Amino acid sequence: MPAILFSGAYVTVTRPGQAGYQGHDEAAMEFLTFSSLDPAFNLALEERLFDSLPPEHPGLFMLWQNGPSIIVGRHQCTAEEVNADFVRRENLPVVRRITGGGAVYHDTGNLNFSFIENANGQERVNFRRYLEPVREALRDVGVRAEISGRNDLEVDGRKISGSGQRIHRGKVLHHGTLLVDVDFGRLSEALSVDPEKIRSKGVASVRARVRNLSECWTPGTDMGTLKCCLLRHCAASAARLDMGDYAAAQALADSKYRQWSWNYGASPAFTEEKRRRFPWGGVNLRLSVRNGRIADCRIYGDFFANAEIEDLENMLAGLQHEPGALAEALEDVPWELYFSGCDPEEMRRFFAE
Repeated sequence: MPAILFSGAYVTVTRPGQAGYQGHDEAAMEFLTFSSLDPAFNLALEERLFDSLPPEHPGLFMLWQNGPSIIVGRHQCTAEEVNADFVRRENLPVVRRITGGGAVYHDTGNLNFSFIENANGQERVNFRRYLEPVREALRDVGVRAEISGRNDLEVDGRKISGSGQRIHRGKVLHHGTLLVDVDFGRLSEALSVDPEKIRSKGVASVRARVRNLSECWTPGTDMGTLKCCLLRHCAASAARLDMGDYAAAQALADSKYRQWSWNYGASPAFTEEKRRRFPWGGVNLRLSVRNGRIADCRIYGDFFANAEIEDLENMLAGLQHEPGALAEALEDVPWELYFSGCDPEEMRRFFAE
């Protein structure tokens, strides 16, 4: 298998065995696996390929891994999601991704997958479309997983995979992680999980909520076998990538994914805060109110959005901070674009209360 070394990141294109191809939605997706364990470079490469996908491209399916790291959701307040002492002690990279959802701990016991394709008119997140071929691949190694909630795969009620998704400029990025042989002790220490999120799942702890595939797959299965099954179900042929993509990804990793401003960012002082957990995710609204008007605001959470949440923040800035006035001003907000799966009237009441 040919390997390309670029700026310290090995990228390897592989071809699965000759077993019968079962394509994703009958599309001839191309596949790519790369052996870089650097989360900043990996996420930058993913974003580069997402942004530059040509309109006529059949789509990409990628398999990749990160070294020990924490990956936070696009809309989360990083400082509240990670155990700062553990991060400092372990010198653990913390990197923000471009999709919503919650923070996750990665190590080489995780296997990450990405689907990148043209949306072809798709305007709403659709997790099932991408989780079904992954679920079918897991059946090949004896794992009877089910799609659960908004974006999870579970085995016997315990999570073995979570996913994120973004629709932007006519393209879809869906990526997720499979828990293969993760160190759950380090996972529990690395993350600061909202207790309300755990209670909403009806479990006592993060450890009780998750499960490794290595606990339930067919004896003799290994990471290589799993990768072959995923490639067989999710793609048809090997990708051919321009070296310019690697250079662009390295530049993006340096300018964005290695920067404190992207991964943490400043949280402005606020005078009011509201939190609520909905079936589709949690929302944390922070307002700075001066002279009866909203001077500034930030919206955090593990929700998924099909529009830039900054647009909603800008819309709120300057409004009169009074329930009736807010309710009227927010009457025509396309809430479902900002909070996928929400009840629009419920969200308008939450923001106007």
